[in-house]
Amino acid sequence: QVQLVESGGGSVQAGGSLRLSCAASGRTFSRYARGWFRQASGKEREFVASISWSGGGTYYADSVKGRFTISRDNAENTVYLQMKSLKPEDTAVYYCAAAPRNADMLGEGPRTGFSWGQGTQVTVSS
Repeated sequence: QVQLVESGGGSVQAGGSLRLSCAASGRTFSRYARGWFRQASGKEREFVASISWSGGGTYYADSVKGRFTISRDNAENTVYLQMKSLKPEDTAVYYCAAAPRNADMLGEGPRTGFSWGQGTQVTVSS
């Protein structure tokens, strides 16, 4: 059974930091692009960041560039999202994803073949 399990969410004040982790079990995603999406209450799920299987390519939504950093440890089958300078508009449920496509396309098109985690809540207060 394939599982992606997020951890690290929580509540912080604006300007604070959080680090999310996404551990995979049941299969190896080392050749898959991995990424993070988020869904705020009443809104569609949106792309946040992605990383290539080698870790050499990283891609970000404009709204998080310069504040968020994605990384991965293939030996541990884990991907991370370091979030700094958090804003209230970053409040959402964050989902990790794995998909058999190029990392620069993770946020594009239908999300066919994606594996998802259960989500972790991030709340940023002003």
